[in-house]
Amino acid sequence: MDTSAAVPMRPITSGPKYHWFGYYDKWQFDASGRYALGMEVGFEHRAPTADDEIGLGLIDLEDGDRWSELARTRAWCWQQGCMLQWRPGSSSEVVFNAREGDQFVCRVLDIESGRTRTLPRAVYSLSPDGRTAVCADFRRIQHMRPGYGYAGIKDPNAAVLAPEDVGIWRQDMETGENELIVSVAEVAARSYPHGDISAAKHYFNHLLFSPDATRFIFLHRWRFGEGGFHTRMLTAAVDGSDLRVVDEYGKTSHFIWRDPAHILAWAWHPSAEDAFYLYGHGTGEVEAVGLGQMRVNGHCTYLPGGEWVLNDTYPLAPSRVQELYMYHVEKQQRVELAAFHAPEAYGGEWRCDLHPRFSRDGAQVIVDSAHASGRQMYLLDISAL
Repeated sequence: MDTSAAVPMRPITSGPKYHWFGYYDKWQFDASGRYALGMEVGFEHRAPTADDEIGLGLIDLEDGDRWSELARTRAWCWQQGCMLQWRPGSSSEVVFNAREGDQFVCRVLDIESGRTRTLPRAVYSLSPDGRTAVCADFRRIQHMRPGYGYAGIKDPNAAVLAPEDVGIWRQDMETGENELIVSVAEVAARSYPHGDISAAKHYFNHLLFSPDATRFIFLHRWRFGEGGFHTRMLTAAVDGSDLRVVDEYGKTSHFIWRDPAHILAWAWHPSAEDAFYLYGHGTGEVEAVGLGQMRVNGHCTYLPGGEWVLNDTYPLAPSRVQELYMYHVEKQQRVELAAFHAPEAYGGEWRCDLHPRFSRDGAQVIVDSAHASGRQMYLLDISAL
């Protein structure tokens, strides 16, 4: 079973190796729209080991989608790669995580000069001006949810339920100076209205700066034994102060800032149960979005201008089709872009989500898909829409 597209589409990578980018909330396209970043690996269908290395490359979209290798790294996972992205505010710097001895670090590569700088902490999210990063403990994430952290370094707090020396660090992207601004212990100790969570094991995941760089989102997650994880979504000021709980019903999933005051997220709320909601940040306001049209969980972003949501789905039963679409919020109109078949071999940790990423002008979209020749990247032209 193949795929169908309602807009022009072409593969921009091909075998024999496999290519992907990963998460949906980072810049894959450069500011000009000519170049896209990607990752390359020689195997699929298993978890990475400490010795598995991937190549990082630059794709020239105006020169036959030519691939040029930029660097290599051993700090990566299938879902989010190595946090590869263009550094905001720079036309030539690329950021990614790496492993150096017994530490996960951040590399900043200038593709014009070839100069590489190393910063002491692996990054999770960069501020919109590229000057600051918020960083998480990828050892802890890998211990708590394999497939989102990195192999190769054990979590020194594996036996600790809520460590005081682990959490979110703020790092200067020029100097590498960093400090712990929110600890897991601090947040785990906050009262939870739906039960006692003191006996659970806690960690942080999914950090994202607000568009004005004044705050960042993070997900506080916990497990009881080998059970599934529970979630509450919080935000904090860039110095870690002014912690606010945005959603505490336990099921926050994918999210994106609409603007500095609003967050769109797939979650559960008693008003409409499982749905996308727009949360008024700090106001307690909650409004369901796209009921009946944005029906299932997906990796959501706002296209430039904020009128359209770009979104995908996980493979739908029984066809295992992944849908890619746009949703006009004011008109409540859904526009189908493409449908991709997800082979059954792509499941669990090494599934291949579409994770749609758009160009800076919103005219093009790149997705990861395994429908044809293994995990590869495809470019869709949505300029006519």
